[in-house]
Order: sequence, then structure tokens, then C-alpha cells
Amino acid sequence: MNYTFQFGDVLAAWPLLLKGVWVTVQLSFLAMAIGLVVAIVCAWGKTEGPAPLRWLINAYIEIIRNTPFLVQLFFFFFALPALGLRWSAHTAALTAMVVNLGAYATEIIRAGIESIPKGQIEAGLALSLNRLQIFRFIILKPALRAIFPALTSQFILLMLSSSVVSAISADDLTSVAANLQSQTFRSFEIYIVVAVIYLLLSLAFSALFRLISGRWLSYPERR
Repeated sequence: MNYTFQFGDVLAAWPLLLKGVWVTVQLSFLAMAIGLVVAIVCAWGKTEGPAPLRWLINAYIEIIRNTPFLVQLFFFFFALPALGLRWSAHTAALTAMVVNLGAYATEIIRAGIESIPKGQIEAGLALSLNRLQIFRFIILKPALRAIFPALTSQFILLMLSSSVVSAISADDLTSVAANLQSQTFRSFEIYIVVAVIYLLLSLAFSALFRLISGRWLSYPERR
């Protein structure tokens, strides 16, 4: 094997790589925030809603969890425009990521909700709290605290899965890497750099989520 590593062309394109990183981070954070809201609403509907609503949520979860993310992405970008709904690659990618995360996170949050002891809910009813207050103050925070590690893993997996959106020409990190590869033909060097960037992003997201957990989901220490 006589291969000479040449990272010069890759490193010289750092503004493009930085732009790709920003798009990846932006897509990931927006999808995480909106997808978490979708998951909380669906988890509440699945545990407290009427039977027709539970049936719809179950159907949504089963469809998303049993189809590939790439097919879902193509559906939003290629299939829906045939019905007149036209949007950019960035919007289609964000929508697909939100829908995908919502289905997976719903089951995670539902498990956390069902882990809350019934006695705490009965105590909330004894204090004359309404159902929304009980869900917000007694159920949701302890549930999120219990399932936050699993939720964090799902968030990071979503960020890594965002590399698939390059298939619809969204300008994320992987798309930038593919363009650089076609220009420089330094595939080995480019994808080493990209792999390192994704690793650093995963570590950064993990550190951020640990900070969030310690700051907003922990309880004051007893004295």
C-alpha cells in the first residue's frame, strides 16, 4: 500500500465544512425541540386520550417505526409535492426528522409516564389539582428525569441520522463532504475528517444534555 495522505484540500475547505456543521446542528436542535413537543403530546394522548385518539397515535408510531427513515424523507420531499405541497429540502428534512423522532420518543416518554406511582397522582387529586396540572407538575418532570438517558441517546441518534438528508440535497455536513469529494477526489481524508466532526458533535451533545439534566431535571438536595 503506497498511499500519501493529503489533508490540505480538505482543511482548506473549512468554511464549507463549518457551514455544513451549522446546518446539521440547526436541523438537529430544531427537530429535537419540536419532536419532543410532539412526543409529549402523543404520549399524553396515548395514556389519557380517548380510544380513537389512541388508535391514531398507535398507527402513527407503528408506521414510522417500521419504515426506513430514508423512505420517510423521500415521501416528504418527493411524494407530497405531487399533491401540491412544495417545500425546500431543508424544510422537508426538518419535517421528516420531527416526525421520526416524535414516534420513537413517544414510546420512551410513555414508559416514563407509566412508571410514575399511582399514589403521587392520587395525592395531586387530593390537592384539587386538575388533570393538566397533575400531568405537568407530578407526572412529566419525574418521567423525563427517569427516561432522560434513553431520550438523550435517541436525540444523538437523530443527529447522526441527519446525514441521510444529503440524499435530497440538503446542505448538511455529509452533503458538503460529498461535494468536496467530487472536487478533490480525496475520499479517505474527507470522510476521516467528517467522521471526527460527527464524533465531536456527539460528545458535545452528550455534554449539553448532561448539563440540562443536572440543571432542570434534578431535585434540590435534602439538608
